[in-house]
Amino acid sequence: MTKPRILIIDDDADILDVLELSLSEQFEVVSANNGQMGLQRARETHPDLIITDYMMPVMNGPDFCKELRKDVLLSHIPIIMLTGKGDIQDMVSGINAGADDYLIKPFEPHTLLARIAMIMKRTTRNLDANPLTHLPGNASITEALQERIKSGKTFAVGYCDLDKFKLYNDKYGFEKGDQVIQATAQILVQASREIEGRDIFIGHIGGDDFVFACDDDVADKVSERIIALFDETAPSFYSPEDRIAGYIAGKDRQGNEVKTGLMTLSIGIVSNAYQTISHVAQIGEIGADLKKFAKAQEKSNFIRDKRRAN
Repeated sequence: MTKPRILIIDDDADILDVLELSLSEQFEVVSANNGQMGLQRARETHPDLIITDYMMPVMNGPDFCKELRKDVLLSHIPIIMLTGKGDIQDMVSGINAGADDYLIKPFEPHTLLARIAMIMKRTTRNLDANPLTHLPGNASITEALQERIKSGKTFAVGYCDLDKFKLYNDKYGFEKGDQVIQATAQILVQASREIEGRDIFIGHIGGDDFVFACDDDVADKVSERIIALFDETAPSFYSPEDRIAGYIAGKDRQGNEVKTGLMTLSIGIVSNAYQTISHVAQIGEIGADLKKFAKAQEKSNFIRDKRRAN
């Protein structure tokens, strides 16, 4: 397995040695002795995190941060700034320049490793989050499902999909469509919060596709609540005329004129209660099949997979 890469920048050779010794067991370490060289090394190696000193010749830490944040390909990389003890203004200047965190020298290796782990985890989540709904994206979804598979506990995964969303988007426009997706995300979160004392994960696969994962014994309750909230909210997405008519007119994917009812929501529930689930792809395949059956019902509903493994 490839180790995450960390770039360390400091003009003090002893500090570089201490950092490399502290990090080399868990990370691939590359180094530079000033900000200018650090920029070059960052562009060459694309590190996962950067640790830079505040005071350096040629280019100091704050200037390095400002230049790095201008580079579209590197601007997302988290930066920890090293500052001298008690230099409060240095800490403030470093954060203002674009550093994500700071550490006062001298530092304990365990503290440094804990800060690195926290920042890298937070950065991964932020990069993965859907920009429209801010819900966890595909990498986080995969991780959450893998954790449930490994736990050995009985769990369920619900795949949620909006029905008739394309025609709505075509008629009302992308801005209104985005509002529907945001409202759906809020509905899933609200439904999950109403089930107290349970660890319920909500993710946004993309577009109008969402997923939730929970204990198997509450999956039906979560689905029922999501559907109730959506059906209660859906009419508000439409104009009074379309709401009264109960349908909108538009064209399907083949260009044919069609009339379609108001949006509904379909959920396919995959569970390991009746069969062994051994990998995430298996969940996705079963979920896709279940959603097709659910969408054929012409109303908001959920379908649970109860096929038993031979």
